[in-house]
Amino acid sequence: MSDAAATTAAPLRLEGVERRYRTEAGELPVLTGADLTLHAGEIIALVAPSGTGKSTLLHLAGLLEKPDGGEVYIEGKAAGRLPDDARTAIRRSTIGFVYQFHHLLPEFTAEENVVLPQLAAGVPRSAARERARALLHAFGLRGREHHRPGRLSGGEQQRVAIARALANAPRLLLADEPTGNLDVATSDRVFAELLDAVRHQGAAALVATHNPELARRMDRIVTLREGRVVPA
Repeated sequence: MSDAAATTAAPLRLEGVERRYRTEAGELPVLTGADLTLHAGEIIALVAPSGTGKSTLLHLAGLLEKPDGGEVYIEGKAAGRLPDDARTAIRRSTIGFVYQFHHLLPEFTAEENVVLPQLAAGVPRSAARERARALLHAFGLRGREHHRPGRLSGGEQQRVAIARALANAPRLLLADEPTGNLDVATSDRVFAELLDAVRHQGAAALVATHNPELARRMDRIVTLREGRVVPA
C-alpha cells in the first residue's frame, strides 16, 4: 500500500479475527471471526456482558496479543502478526490506551507521567513538558502538575491517565471502562472531557463501557455475540 493510501485508511480494521485460550478443559474460543472497521474521527461504544471478550478484543486491536486467525489492520497495514518490536513501535506512535485503573507511575508527578511516553517516542524533553502541561490544563489540572498520584483524587488521576494516552497524539484510542472506577458525577465529567479531547484531536476511539448512558453519547454502539461484533 502506498503512503498516501495508508494515511486515508481506517485507523482500525478487524477482519475475521479469532482468539482462543487454552484451559484445563481444552480450548476456549473467545472471538470466532470478529469484523469491525473504525473510521477516522469515529467513536464507537463496545457494550457487552462481562466474559464475552471485550478486553480480548481491545488487546488484539491494540496489538497487545496476536490473533489466532484473521488479521488486525492499523491504518491499512496488516499488523496483528508482526514481530513484537514492530508491534511495539506501532503502539508507541499510533495507539493510546486508557484503562479503568489509571496505572500511573506513583513515584512520578502528573506532568512526568505525561512526559514519559513522549520521551520514549523521541520527543525532546522541553517539547514534551510543554505538551504535557497543555494537556493537563485542558483537563482542568492546572496547579496539580507537580503532584504525585497519591495526592490526586480518583477523578484527577484518571484525567492524568487520559492525558498520558493522548500525549503522542495517537490516531487510535482504545479505552477499557475508562470511568468505571469513578463515582457517577465524576465519571460523567471525565467522560465528557475524554470525548471532547478525542474529537478535538480527530482521533478514532473504541470505548468499552457498561454504562448505557455514556454509550449513547458515542457515534454508534456495537456488542459481542457468539464471538462476533454485531450492532447493539
